[in-house]
Amino acid sequence: MSENNLLSANSAPHSDVEEIKKRSDYLRGSLADTLTDRITGSIPEDDNRLMKFHGSYMQDDRDLRNERNKQKLEPAYQFMVRVRAAGGVVTPEQWLMMDRIAQQYANGTIRLTTRQSFQLHGVIKWNMKQVIKEVNEALLSTLAACGDVNRNVMSNPNPYVSEIHEQVYEWAKKISHHLDPRTRAYHEIWLDEEKVVDSRDGEEQEPIYGPVYLPRKFKIGIAVPPSNDVDVFSQDLGLIAIHEQGRLLGFNVAVGGGMGMTHGDPQTYPQLARVIGFVTPEQVVDVAEKTVTIQRDYGDRSVRKHARFKYTIDDRGLEWFIDELHLRLGWKLEEARPYHFDHNGDRYGWVKGSNGKWHFTLFIQNGRVKDEDNYPLMSGLREIAKVHNGDFRLTPNQNLIIGNVSTQKKKKIEEIIKAYGLTDGIHYSALRRNSMACVALPTCGLAMAESERYLPTLLDKIESILDEAGLREEEMVIRMTGCPNGCARPALAELSFIGKAPGRYNMYLGGGFSGNRLNKMYRENIDEAQILAELRPILNRYAKEREEGEHFGDFTIRAGYVKEVRSGLDFHE
Repeated sequence: MSENNLLSANSAPHSDVEEIKKRSDYLRGSLADTLTDRITGSIPEDDNRLMKFHGSYMQDDRDLRNERNKQKLEPAYQFMVRVRAAGGVVTPEQWLMMDRIAQQYANGTIRLTTRQSFQLHGVIKWNMKQVIKEVNEALLSTLAACGDVNRNVMSNPNPYVSEIHEQVYEWAKKISHHLDPRTRAYHEIWLDEEKVVDSRDGEEQEPIYGPVYLPRKFKIGIAVPPSNDVDVFSQDLGLIAIHEQGRLLGFNVAVGGGMGMTHGDPQTYPQLARVIGFVTPEQVVDVAEKTVTIQRDYGDRSVRKHARFKYTIDDRGLEWFIDELHLRLGWKLEEARPYHFDHNGDRYGWVKGSNGKWHFTLFIQNGRVKDEDNYPLMSGLREIAKVHNGDFRLTPNQNLIIGNVSTQKKKKIEEIIKAYGLTDGIHYSALRRNSMACVALPTCGLAMAESERYLPTLLDKIESILDEAGLREEEMVIRMTGCPNGCARPALAELSFIGKAPGRYNMYLGGGFSGNRLNKMYRENIDEAQILAELRPILNRYAKEREEGEHFGDFTIRAGYVKEVRSGLDFHE
């Protein structure tokens, strides 16, 4: 970007969303009145933009669109409600609350997200206030789960290095709380708090965000080597815990990651965060705040597709950002410390932590918790929550850890696991255990193709090829999304599929097994038959020609299927 364009990024006419935020009176808008309107199940678009800051946005069931249109009915409007849990840790009582609300107000299922949050789908407008009220009564929140603010702070659930996890988790909570919006609009609208200041007279302030908040969403994640399960290089601000002998020394700081892009627009691309230095634990909240304020002040407010932090850094340069950060901090980061990542997946089954407690990791296919005819997953977890006195940990890979189980409780929980047939997924292929998909159809309005509902079927067919090649137990990372927004972090997978149109996907190869390299498009706009035809010879060749310890993504680069991509600036070349 030229110097003139850099200078004009915030002086150019702002996007319509910026104007909505400016007029919103610190996220109030007309939401309070809109929610009481019984004429329609929808809300105006301006309020829908603001609703995201409150943890929800309007959707409709796309499976029913045509039929309802024929009947001259409005679309089946409903709301997705996202519930934040910093670091993905909740109590059994909070789990039971989510289960109860899902049954009473939503579609009877719980979705575990790739950011360690909960999602409820199918909540109708008349029930929104009660849902959010009950979430808050259980000491969880939907505030800032969506919108142009810092989202849920991710943290490695790491059940086998418990003392480090606990320290990192505490810092994740501190960062999350510090970056929460300060507006009382949320409490007034959803929790019936009386308004005590007139924000239009300028008495109410957002000390970090200001009156128009950030140009786009902002994401923070903390990884604990050797596990990169939070995909730390996909974060706007990634923190890599540096520890030794059970003591947290501090964090390496990585900036400028992000997954979203737009099909056919080479100016948009996924990007990897870059490590710029090291900070002590006591400095990390300050670094997070100052990084967010730099994006607040310099992010592009005129073109939303160009508004993410990765573009702010790529346009101006990493050195510019480091200088600006040091200026705002009043001190300099230390040199980055050595670290090493082995993987970005979960470890399934029972593991004993260093605190003497047990942890059981369940495989939850694509994060969807529900009862199937032959697999009563939701009911089984409900019974476990009734007797469990530890915690539940949502993993960044959409799985669930029944955490901190005492030796006394382990036998009872094992009995429930057996009675309900709950599985650690060991009988599945390694590929399926390392799979993720976004929600996509029928509820996501951005979806161009199926994802959550289709990936299991595609995996059935890929597994046949794996069996033929003798690769069933070979660890490989596969991800699918219904659009290029990147919710399941597909640009980091060794093998990924991004929806292009109904039944058609772009196929990508070459991501790093530990989440440290982007993949590259191998085939464009192909259907299932073409996917399988392309994959069979590649997988067979990998089985025969791989070097010892060589991961699939590394092989596809060495074998010449795709070029190595270490920067998003090279993603489209």
